[in-house]
Amino acid sequence: MGYAGHVGRLLEEADAAVGDEVEVTRRGRTHRGILMPHHDFSDDAIVTVKLSSGYNVGLCLEGESKVRVVSKKLTKDPIRRSLPTDESKKDVAFIGTGGTIASYVDYRTGAVHPAKSAEELAFSVPELMDVCNVRARVLYSIYSENMEVNHWQELARAAASELNSGASGAVVPHGTDTMGFTSAALSFMLGRLSGPVVCVGSQRSSDRPSSDATMNLLAATRLCVSSDIGEVVVVMHGDISDTYCVAHRGVKVRKMHSSRRDAFRSVDIDPVARVEGSEISLLSGYSKRAAGPVEVRDKMSERVSMLYFYPGFEPEHFEMISGNVEGLIIAGTGLGHVSEKLVKPISKAVKNGVFVGVTTQCLYGAVNLNVYSTGRDMISAGAVPLGNMLPETAYVKLMWVLGQTKDPSEVAAMMVKDLAGETTSRRSV
Repeated sequence: MGYAGHVGRLLEEADAAVGDEVEVTRRGRTHRGILMPHHDFSDDAIVTVKLSSGYNVGLCLEGESKVRVVSKKLTKDPIRRSLPTDESKKDVAFIGTGGTIASYVDYRTGAVHPAKSAEELAFSVPELMDVCNVRARVLYSIYSENMEVNHWQELARAAASELNSGASGAVVPHGTDTMGFTSAALSFMLGRLSGPVVCVGSQRSSDRPSSDATMNLLAATRLCVSSDIGEVVVVMHGDISDTYCVAHRGVKVRKMHSSRRDAFRSVDIDPVARVEGSEISLLSGYSKRAAGPVEVRDKMSERVSMLYFYPGFEPEHFEMISGNVEGLIIAGTGLGHVSEKLVKPISKAVKNGVFVGVTTQCLYGAVNLNVYSTGRDMISAGAVPLGNMLPETAYVKLMWVLGQTKDPSEVAAMMVKDLAGETTSRRSV
């Protein structure tokens, strides 16, 4: 639906079209920005303009309001430039999956959309080509909340293929909302890494002056070129300013804020590295590059569920879910507790061959079911405490473990064994 009525007439008289840079004068004040499409939920008297700050503002045009076109919309042809190569530089693979980090404004809808070609992905941050030879491909272009097991598997195979063909590292631009799930999945699926696999995102899209996309991508690239890291990490801003970026272990990282640029935190451990400009400081123990070739073990069970316990959680609800899965991860309260009502359903599920693992909603600290009677009853029922493993990491790990074996004793042994740094006996403060 386009602009109509008085606003439509003003825009027509000014020869203003969506995507043009315009000046809108109303009530003695002038606002300058990009003319955005009319929103179906806006009043007919409202015109929407994207300011230089990157934010949209709705302006009510009445009376003597005026519109003037500053410049017409630039029509961009699809990027078809070839990527430069320099024999003195290392190759880094960029495997696009979508997300805010590789997004651009769509002036038809006013929204941002992800890069859909390898060239568009690479040339979105041309500074990358000063650091390395860019190998770019878009594996898929989706919102991260639409990620599923098959996407993780395809991504693991793609990263392994790039590393095994000589890339110094693989950078995975990814939506931030589920990046922790993907980094955990890759951590379990990939072995003998000959270079880092770096999941990287941004909280602000590249059309906004406050975008963190360029800095995050450059930091991820420098890790691939200049470090000896050989594991899966997540790279994001380390503070709200453009001071430095942090590399977090892929199985110990969580998005802790919905919008801050430094939303990601390493939980219970120190980050792996700090990247400030071209300087890399290694902060904690990490896996070093292996000789390779990279090993891919990507079988996973999709019959796994994660339950967040809350007061009033019905036993029938637990039984309904446990009756349809091979494994369950419970995010319990405090030290990992659930109500007494759930002890019998847990016992029933375990006897029916369902693995039940217990983590804590607190995130920091470890599960300990030996302190209170309810916890001891949960252990007697067959629930397995999973230390300080993050709930989402435990969920992904159980999917992967059940893809490797169905033997109950082997599943239990693998779930409590530290495979990729997901559980730690020492915790940072």
